[in-house]
Amino acid sequence: MSQILDDTFDVGSAVRDARERRGWSGSDLATASGVSRAMIDRIERGASSPTAALLGKLAGALGLSISSLLSRATTPESGLLREGDRAGWTDPATGYRRRQVAAAPAFPVDVTEVTLPPRARVTYPAATYAFSRHLIWVADGVLTFHEGDRVHRLSAGDRLILGRPAECTYENADDEECTYVVVVAPA
Repeated sequence: MSQILDDTFDVGSAVRDARERRGWSGSDLATASGVSRAMIDRIERGASSPTAALLGKLAGALGLSISSLLSRATTPESGLLREGDRAGWTDPATGYRRRQVAAAPAFPVDVTEVTLPPRARVTYPAATYAFSRHLIWVADGVLTFHEGDRVHRLSAGDRLILGRPAECTYENADDEECTYVVVVAPA
């Protein structure tokens, strides 16, 4: 863990607010997510920024998509969200960057633009996919996607609709960034 790298979003407040809305203690979230109580406390205080994998465990335990957890504001009443106003977050371990396009409750699906640096990989547990449907569309570059035991090599323009919940790894095995869009809908 490292210090929060992206001031665009206060991850700790989002985790704490989601936990409190469920009426859970920090220990309850630790038990449900498999993340230590001490780490959850550091994240909630803003002393550490979670990796994407850790954030996936917390979101899954809270019954949320990562996008919903990170979405700190609804779309303005006009429905217009300018490029410079989109919430963003960067994984301190990999440099993986997420930027919200749309998220619940303002829109019925979560749409997130992700940029995966060269040679980076991010793995999420099956619990991340248990309560929702996921579609991945590659906008630029090549994404190697591990869905349980299956491996998909996706190029720009390719899309994949995920099947049953399984541990999944997003991998950029190339020397150029890969940008893809993840659409998450309720199951």
